Amino acid sequence: MGRPDDAGTSGTGRTDSADRPGTGRHGAWGVIAVVLLVGVHLVRGGAEELRAEGPPQPLSVAAPDGSRAAAAALATGPVPDPLPPSAPVRVRVPAVRIDAPVTDVGLDADGWIEAPPPEDDRLAGWFTGAVTPGERGTAVVVGHVDTPSGRAVFYDLGALGKGHRVEMTRRDGRTAVFVVYGVEVVPKEGFPAERVYGDAGVPELRLITCGGTFTEENGYAGNVVVSARLVEVR
Repeated sequence: MGRPDDAGTSGTGRTDSADRPGTGRHGAWGVIAVVLLVGVHLVRGGAEELRAEGPPQPLSVAAPDGSRAAAAALATGPVPDPLPPSAPVRVRVPAVRIDAPVTDVGLDADGWIEAPPPEDDRLAGWFTGAVTPGERGTAVVVGHVDTPSGRAVFYDLGALGKGHRVEMTRRDGRTAVFVVYGVEVVPKEGFPAERVYGDAGVPELRLITCGGTFTEENGYAGNVVVSARLVEVR
């Protein structure tokens, strides 16, 4: 996995130890500038169509309202207690027909967050440096928006809206269900990492893929970020 300025790579922002106040998965994750550069070269199988139309982009009404309290208003019933650690194995988002296996992704030798292998365009990746879905804190799941062969697992992520649900099946057999309270495109430059990844004191989830404008020279200009909060455990 190359650096973010390498054309044709899928990378994320570098995380140096100085940027992370805590150490280990349960420490404070800190400020991480995530940049997923996927789909830079669309050259086969439907690529021309994707260039012309592009993936769905979030509507302005879906953006977070600036207060995480909005998430609680979308929930019905009591908020579940945080779950113990257990890695995710599957992500489902019924509203946009996402149903995909999840693999672990970490950091490469250069300190960039890895993305799932581009040859498996239906695979999502859980970042092992963060909490698992359902734990207190912010879990992060990333996925390609497209690959050289066409649409990928998170192509339709930008079509989500407030109130839609995300189901994360965990290795312990439980399913952590999250309600979406914000969908937005954020720029690669000046990525608001502290706001996106900050610990709200309750279990939250971020789904991230590429978004914004696309150019052959620079790829996608931003990232689609879906923010969701735990509302149910099955």
